[in-house]
Amino acid sequence: MKQFLLFLLSSILVLSLFQLTSFADGTGDGNIDNGGGGMGSGTSQNKWVPGYDGVRVTVIRISDEAPISTPVDYTNKTPSSNLIHFEKVSKMQYRNGTNLSVKVGGYAYQTPALPMPQIISSGGSITNIEVIKKYFCSEGAIKMISNDTGIDYALLTSGNYKLLLEPIAYFTFEGGFMGMTAHETALYDQILNGGLRSKMVSLTHQNLPLSMFLETSDLGFPAWNGSTSSRVSNDQIIASLGLGIVRFNNAPTIPSPSQTSYQYRTDTDVITSVRLSTSAEITPDNPASVTFAIMGSTYTVTNIVIPEGDSQLVWIKWHTPSTPQSVSIQVSSTNGLLSVSSITASLIDLNQNPPPNPTATDRNDSFQLPAFPNYPSITTASWGIWSASWHEYWVWISNWQWHSTGKDTGYWIDYGYWKDRGWWDYIWTSYFASLSATQSVVPDSKSPVLSSKRMKSGYGIEITTNSATFSNAPSSHITGAQYTVTYFPEFSYQTYWRLHDLKSGGVNANFWLKTNEYSTYQSRVHFTPVWFPDGPYIPITRILDAWTPEGMLTLQLQETITISGNLFSDWHIAPKKTK
Repeated sequence: MKQFLLFLLSSILVLSLFQLTSFADGTGDGNIDNGGGGMGSGTSQNKWVPGYDGVRVTVIRISDEAPISTPVDYTNKTPSSNLIHFEKVSKMQYRNGTNLSVKVGGYAYQTPALPMPQIISSGGSITNIEVIKKYFCSEGAIKMISNDTGIDYALLTSGNYKLLLEPIAYFTFEGGFMGMTAHETALYDQILNGGLRSKMVSLTHQNLPLSMFLETSDLGFPAWNGSTSSRVSNDQIIASLGLGIVRFNNAPTIPSPSQTSYQYRTDTDVITSVRLSTSAEITPDNPASVTFAIMGSTYTVTNIVIPEGDSQLVWIKWHTPSTPQSVSIQVSSTNGLLSVSSITASLIDLNQNPPPNPTATDRNDSFQLPAFPNYPSITTASWGIWSASWHEYWVWISNWQWHSTGKDTGYWIDYGYWKDRGWWDYIWTSYFASLSATQSVVPDSKSPVLSSKRMKSGYGIEITTNSATFSNAPSSHITGAQYTVTYFPEFSYQTYWRLHDLKSGGVNANFWLKTNEYSTYQSRVHFTPVWFPDGPYIPITRILDAWTPEGMLTLQLQETITISGNLFSDWHIAPKKTK
């Protein structure tokens, strides 16, 4: 009987491997790696059962990194009808500013025809990332996703799209059954001020986020080069963890900036940040300090405290020189581990490509309206800092001594003392910032106009922009927008551009076009080409250099003005009047 059972189990294992291999004929290319560790013990109110996991899949268009499908959740399990979840939102959408929105019940999911491999490791079972890769890169999985998203298989695999994968955990927290991605656990834990981490740390801040991360940077997310077996912070999860990407053949390559190379504008207030991590707690008794050495000056951040196994961003605000150059920044710390020790900052001058002088004889008979570009917008950011306070815990240390009063008689006296065996309580203070802006594009006030939104080609336009940076952080954490640049359709939104002058600065910054050297009245205008065809004329403006410790906030604005006719129709030719 024992031999039969062993044979039966072996047969089932071989059959399972054969089915998985058949399903895993490679179609895509997986940018996925993983890690994890053991699980702590749970309670009836706070627990996770290994195998209760899934994957959220979102189709992303490469050209503008936009989600083009409603995310689909796949799981082998049957979640509770009263599952508490945050609806269908991808990591990409959260990065772009979507907030958590809780919902009870109504959770939609798909059960794959061929069960998925286990996604999240536990103390008793370690997942196999190569098996996970094969599964989600297989023709069968891609066709399943094509069917469930309603996107044609040939289109999906054309090389213009990628699949964003996010592991999901289904678990009991404070008695409620919940389902969430790693990104959502980090956002939820921030709301609870560490409440989720305190009860479910091995799952939510170790095994779930480390079950998928990138081997190489992609879609604006960095590769993970940290520990694959330690607990991680909310910031690390939000920035780098809990995701994998499936790419297809002939997919266009989008370069990602190096983790140690930054680009700044000249003569600008910027914020340079690094992450400081620690395996042992950094306390107020022995706090860390981080020093940035920049162009002969040093900037030191002191009194940094971090709990065991966690991290935080450390940053300085400084002003860049007025001339383009490459600046080397060296970073050192008295305690903990820095994410970066050397940074190369490239300082560029944007005021290098103003449009040439337009003339009445300019022609462009082959002109066609260019494709409308969508520059990436980052309008929100979040970060935080740790602080610590001492939690007193007094205990009596006994020291009994015998006092003899005679043979075999005496008494005991306790010469003990009270001792504080307390600990440091760490408090996370969260900060955020958001950027918004409005724009006005109107005909030049000195030219004849048809209306505030209609004009003849050859005349100028005036562009004004108002930006607002809102934050709950101290002013040392942020800057307002400092640069605004506009691109124009006649140059296909490239080659030439116009900078704006800062009319008023700060968190509520106002901009207007620089003075046009070709304007008779030295007006702040841009002249439309006389040959521009009738129809929409859409300049695009980018708001830049609103800095936070999490990076630069930026957004794109566009306003349409309609071209109808040209300035030649305003000319009148007549014989000279004679007496």
